[in-house]
Amino acid sequence: MKTPIQIILVEDHPEYREVIQIALKNEPDLELTHLFGAAESALQAVQDHKRHNNPDVILLDLNLPNMSGLDAIPWFKEYAPESRIIILSQSEMEADVLQAIRIGASGYLLKSSTVKQIKEAIRDVAQGGFPLDPDIALYILSTLRNKTPEKKLDVPLSNRETEILTMVSEGLVKKEISARLGISLHTVITHVSHIYEKLGAVNAPAAISKAYRSGILPPGK
Repeated sequence: MKTPIQIILVEDHPEYREVIQIALKNEPDLELTHLFGAAESALQAVQDHKRHNNPDVILLDLNLPNMSGLDAIPWFKEYAPESRIIILSQSEMEADVLQAIRIGASGYLLKSSTVKQIKEAIRDVAQGGFPLDPDIALYILSTLRNKTPEKKLDVPLSNRETEILTMVSEGLVKKEISARLGISLHTVITHVSHIYEKLGAVNAPAAISKAYRSGILPPGK
C-alpha cells in the first residue's frame, strides 16, 4: 500500500465533495487525488491509468447521475482490481447494501457518518479491513444469524481461528481482536487470511455468511 493512501471520490453533490475534501486535507497519511461528479468520468480516468497509478481507495456514492454506483462497481473492479471501494451513501435499503457487498464493495458507510469515522474506515480498508456503518453491520449480521444452516461443512478451522471469526462476526476490527486476545496484529492478519482460504471467501462478509450458512457459527452466536 502506498503512503500516503491514494483516494478518489465519486460524488455528484458539490457540498458533500467539499466536506470530504476538507476532512482529508490535513491528514498526512491520506491523499485525495481526484474528485468526480459522475461514475463515467471516474471510470475513464481509472481506465487510462496504469495499474500502479490507480487509487488505493475509491469512495463511491450509489445515487449518481446516469450510471449508478452499483453499476459502476464491477467496472472499477475490472479496471482497478487492487483498489478498495467504500460506498458512501444515503441508502439504507437492504438490497443496495447486500448487492454492493456481493459485487465487490469493501465497505459501506452512510453519509451521516462523521468525518472521523470516514477517515478511520479509509485506513481500515487500506489494511484489509471491511468497515461497515454500525446499523448496516447489525442488519447484515441479524440477517445471517436468522438463516437456517444449509449443512455442516467439514472445514478444519482451529479453535483460535473459530474464536477470531466469531469476533469478526461481532464487528471487531483486527486491532481490537489483537488487543482482546493479547496477540500481535500480524498474527491476527495471518489467522484471518487462513480463515478466508479455508472457507473460500474473499472478504469478511463472505466468510461470516458461509460460516453461518454452514453451521460453523451457530445462529444467535
